[in-house]
Amino acid sequence: MTAPGYPTVREVVALDAMQVGSPRVVAGAEHLDRAVRWVHSSEVPDIASLLRGGELVLTTGIGLPADDDGIRAFIRELSEVGVSGLVVELGRRYPSTVPRVMATAAEKLGLPLVELRRPTPFVQITEAVHARIVDAQLTELRATEEIHQRFTELSVEGAEPAEVVHQAAQLSGCPVVLENLGRKVLAFDAAGGRAEPLLDGWEQHSRQVRVTGRTGFDRDAGWLVTMVGARGQDWGRLLLRWSADGPPPTRLTILLERAASTLALGRLIRRDEEGLERQLHGTLLAALLDHSLPVDEVALRARALGVTVDRRRLIGVVIRPLSGRGDFANRGDLPNRGDLSNRADPSNRGDLSRRADLSHRADRDGEKSDVTAAQARLRDLADAATQGVREAKLAGLTGVLDDHVVGVLLAVKSAADEDAALERFATALRRGREEVLVAAGSGVDSLREARRSLVEARQVADAARHDTPSSVPVLRLPNVGLAGLLHLLRDEPRLQTFVERQLGALLAYDAKHPRDPLLPTLRIYLESGRNKSIAASAAHLSRPAFYERLARIGRVLGVDLDSVTACLSLHVALLAWEAIRSE
Repeated sequence: MTAPGYPTVREVVALDAMQVGSPRVVAGAEHLDRAVRWVHSSEVPDIASLLRGGELVLTTGIGLPADDDGIRAFIRELSEVGVSGLVVELGRRYPSTVPRVMATAAEKLGLPLVELRRPTPFVQITEAVHARIVDAQLTELRATEEIHQRFTELSVEGAEPAEVVHQAAQLSGCPVVLENLGRKVLAFDAAGGRAEPLLDGWEQHSRQVRVTGRTGFDRDAGWLVTMVGARGQDWGRLLLRWSADGPPPTRLTILLERAASTLALGRLIRRDEEGLERQLHGTLLAALLDHSLPVDEVALRARALGVTVDRRRLIGVVIRPLSGRGDFANRGDLPNRGDLSNRADPSNRGDLSRRADLSHRADRDGEKSDVTAAQARLRDLADAATQGVREAKLAGLTGVLDDHVVGVLLAVKSAADEDAALERFATALRRGREEVLVAAGSGVDSLREARRSLVEARQVADAARHDTPSSVPVLRLPNVGLAGLLHLLRDEPRLQTFVERQLGALLAYDAKHPRDPLLPTLRIYLESGRNKSIAASAAHLSRPAFYERLARIGRVLGVDLDSVTACLSLHVALLAWEAIRSE
């Protein structure tokens, strides 16, 4: 593949203007795919000093040196300056063929050498090549304009990440993958190919793709990569698979960067849209969470509904079905986890079998059915929460906060009544419906602090996904361990960056040595309280073998595994890495 707008030597030789001369390649045939940036005709031996590289030099040879050393020097200088090739017209200086010394030197240096066996007007070759270059560059310009127009439309429409990635793949004709900083795939499009070869072992493969700067091309891995983020906070990478020879054209770099900008802008827009949607819901709980109404007005409206929330002890509560664990990550401030499925776009159906098309239709119908059923369950749960408040003889506001949870703001007389009130409410709520999780925030003494309690309850419910004590009727912040907290923060770019800094070198090592990974050894060592004897036994290794693996881990990470502080950081990073990988 050549640079955008530039034909190859092979393509120039095939032009009608060149075929007039009955061309024959006499050297450098393996390098005919070099790009021709310009065509230059000359009859002086020191032409190399006037060139910049990429030129196809045309000559009759009348001004070339007569001695062998001079010809070798002429070919060497052309090669060093980076010309694409040399075309020699026979007849004036060389009657039947170019000198053997010229062909030998060109072949040795990999310089394409073409002889024209018939008289050929050089001006026609120059015009034909330059017209092709200009036309191709105009085409490239139009393609770039289409890229900007398409992604501007996507930005205005607020397109989801999956659609942005699909458009990038469609415009480029190449597979495109969007991943977060933890190397988890958020969206992808195989560009008509199969997804399995693209995504199989993705994390291991992704860790071997390294570029310098925000955008770069890893020639060995074959991926064009750009960072995705806004306001100086990167949260992912966008990768385009380039399997052709040579670097990808500039157009694809522009496309990938434009797609990344659209993704970053879309994420910012979705943050604002979530607040607007909640205002449209018009509930008092949403008003407290979004600050869409003054606190005094919330209290006034609540009193009009028969709920007194001012001058009371307030407790934020979040309820969700236990079957809904893991759904909480799809918030406006995080990449949309719905993008993980990235089902085939209808426009690609020509590449799919009828059976696959029917399967996708069934999937979409199933998704609609699942969404409807989930909304119905949440409405039922909200009704049950309202009934539970009544049965517990409490006052409070109840409503569906979003597509995943029901929120309650309980009002009790004092802090002394807090635990008993929560237990009565949870008991009444679970009566006849055991599979619910109830999480509560810290009690607050004013409506202005109610939002903090509701947010804390939401965080506890989310983090409780990792570990839910069955003996605790209402989960509070003390019930959420470190693993749960890290699970809560798993989509936070700063946590992902911390994991990469702590464990990146070891994960990269394991990616290169999949049959002998070191991460399991580190896990056993840390979970054994840094007791090497116990850890060696747990790993079913002899002590010398286990000690050698620890020493290797220390060298890879550049840390002292006897240091309590270093091991603490590694243990936290390991727990965070497992949280990031969890579904």
